[in-house]
Amino acid sequence: MGRRPGARCDAGGMEQQPHDPTAGGPARHRAEAGAAAETGSGAGAAAGRILVVDDDPTVAEVVSGYLDRAGYDVDRAGDGPTALARAAEHRPDLVVLDLMLPGMDGLEVCGRLRAQGPVPVIMLTARGDEGDRILGLEVGADDYVTKPFSPRELVLRVESVLRRVRPRAGARRLAAAGLTADPAARRATKHGSELALTLREFDLLAFFLAHPGHAYGREDLMREVWGWDFGDLSTVTVHVRRLRGKIEDDPARPRLIQTVWGVGYRFDPAGEPTPAIPAPPQTAPPAPTPVTPTPATLTPPANHPPTPAES
Repeated sequence: MGRRPGARCDAGGMEQQPHDPTAGGPARHRAEAGAAAETGSGAGAAAGRILVVDDDPTVAEVVSGYLDRAGYDVDRAGDGPTALARAAEHRPDLVVLDLMLPGMDGLEVCGRLRAQGPVPVIMLTARGDEGDRILGLEVGADDYVTKPFSPRELVLRVESVLRRVRPRAGARRLAAAGLTADPAARRATKHGSELALTLREFDLLAFFLAHPGHAYGREDLMREVWGWDFGDLSTVTVHVRRLRGKIEDDPARPRLIQTVWGVGYRFDPAGEPTPAIPAPPQTAPPAPTPVTPTPATLTPPANHPPTPAES
């Protein structure tokens, strides 16, 4: 059965009316978070420091409670300047960031966090407009969750992002077309110069380097790179565009990540542009057939005087 218009989801994914945002209050959410942790969400073995930035105390407490029960060390901030100060004091492993913050909004906070150094960001937004989600991805957010949301789902998203950002032992170094990606060090270069890539941009580049010459649809990339079986495909489009801007010599005319019309994208290490359809050869027009002149009977003009033969 479909969700009723305007209905919210509680921590367990059950529908609620819009006027009941807490669904029994934070105590109930903490209790359910504890139950979820006891049933084994798997986050405890991969815990890290999470900074939760939201000006709504109820949302911040519920999200923090779930992450805390899942084994994470949680810090909180209610506005942008406080978030930047906390991040500078104790660098988080991941930031859960609300888009609609007073004063300095989430987009600016995300950009400033990126300027301090690489850190995964999951954006929270109450807006359903695609433009807001794309803006968040454009400034470097690795993932987003639209309010209302299930805190359990958010914990799973956190686990997924951190699982990918952690170094993988034994992962081979990838290289092609002057590009390198070292999954163990999470480091990428272009002609020896280090690339400033976000988490998803790095994963996308590593996937392309590992599968040269193969065309993949956006659904395939979302499943293989993001680990999602469903989601907003514009996420893939935005990340491909951002990655092109960092690895292509001319992003407006990409040679490495090529668009395969009707399919998706293909990484071409040779860097050859998609061949154009050749124009049909032009043939010279046939030479005109020579005309042989025939003798014509000359008729003298009417006023011409008669010749002696005519007299």
